[in-house]
Amino acid sequence: MTTLAPAPATGPAAEARFPRRLVAPMVLGSVLNPLNTSLLAVALVPIGVAFGAPPSETAWLVSALYLACAVGQPVTGRLIDAYGPRRLYLLGTAMVGVGGLLGAFAPHLGVLVAARVLIGLGTCAGYPASMSLIKRESSRTGQASPASLLAALSFANQVVAVVGPSLGGLLVDVGGWRAVFTVNVPFAVACLVLGALHLPREPRPAPGTARVRRRWDLLGIGLFTVALVALLLFLMDPAAARLWMLGLAVAAGAGFVLRELRAAEPFLDVRVLGQNRPLLVTYARQLLTGVVMYSVVYGLPQWLEHGRGLTPSQTGLILLPMFGTAMVGTVVTRKQRGVLGRLLLGSAMQLAACVALLAVHGSTPVVVLLVIMALFGLPQALNGLANQNALYDQATPDQIGAASGLFRTFMYLGALTSSAATASAFREAADTSGLHALAVFAAACAALLLATVVAELLLRRRSR
Repeated sequence: MTTLAPAPATGPAAEARFPRRLVAPMVLGSVLNPLNTSLLAVALVPIGVAFGAPPSETAWLVSALYLACAVGQPVTGRLIDAYGPRRLYLLGTAMVGVGGLLGAFAPHLGVLVAARVLIGLGTCAGYPASMSLIKRESSRTGQASPASLLAALSFANQVVAVVGPSLGGLLVDVGGWRAVFTVNVPFAVACLVLGALHLPREPRPAPGTARVRRRWDLLGIGLFTVALVALLLFLMDPAAARLWMLGLAVAAGAGFVLRELRAAEPFLDVRVLGQNRPLLVTYARQLLTGVVMYSVVYGLPQWLEHGRGLTPSQTGLILLPMFGTAMVGTVVTRKQRGVLGRLLLGSAMQLAACVALLAVHGSTPVVVLLVIMALFGLPQALNGLANQNALYDQATPDQIGAASGLFRTFMYLGALTSSAATASAFREAADTSGLHALAVFAAACAALLLATVVAELLLRRRSR
């Protein structure tokens, strides 16, 4: 006799069956990355003073984390796909705690850079692990689109990225620049406790069942790493004398693609990825979103401290309105599944905010700066949630970890591009003319993002 399985439940009832115990470790683990990305924004100047290092050297504190994360995210995501999220989550958060302690007691800048690398690698597990858990629970409950969980993840990441500079300024004023490293320790401990208690273990093989032996594509991982590191190093300091790095990146990238096409168990299945055009477009949009966001998060604080003579805490307070509007934007739109509508509004507002920066000068009233910051916050929420929802819908269940890691990699490509643009704009000093040059670059990226959305909307209209 054949019985029919009950139809999968949908709607609020299904969403309620997502174990609530998973929410805290998922959210807390995923925010370790944006926390460490944004906290340091207002601490670079005090660190440079403490070690007698110029901005060209302290910039490695930013770039080191970007490099570690850009390479480590897809590799960690692939490991999560293979071994499950629990092990990688616990190992990663432990590395964040160790990196925080190393940075807190660093005797010189080199050790501080090493601490940032360790922290960066450790934070690579949180986001792919969370997306993998959501995808698994979605399959179990029969709900294809757990909007509230995705919104909570996006909300937490957006809020931490925005409030990070304000929190960093407070930490620097109260405990010195070392506090931005020490704060990782309690966060890591909380993640370890919550993860150990609540994250599900991988099922053991049935008795008599042979363990599956996995063949790791080490050559593919190596070529991917070389290509990405060479590209990122060039972006950090683009110059004619360093074009060989770009050539190396292209050569290693071509070798990587050829290797993955021939590998029996590829690190990244480029055939599947190449056939998934919507996912590739989402990666490109994430890159452009990252360029604009990090140009503001890292470029504007330098101008406020050097050009306006503000303290780190004052600078953090001026950036704070981004937190409020990002929070409102995520809460208001969290249930909406439309991607293009949010991207259209978000990219248009982003472009308007970049143009507004062109009117800023040394005597601009603080209230005007606060309004501009508020204008930047809403598109961060709209674009971030739209890109994340697109990723969740477009990635296959068996590759959600690697796809999520690569999603973060493109964000860091955008961050490093903005870092190179910031260094170029503030080559002599963080003055107003440099801020305007950076605003023009960010506006061009925002306009390109807007163009991709308008083009897709027009294509859909024609197809109808």
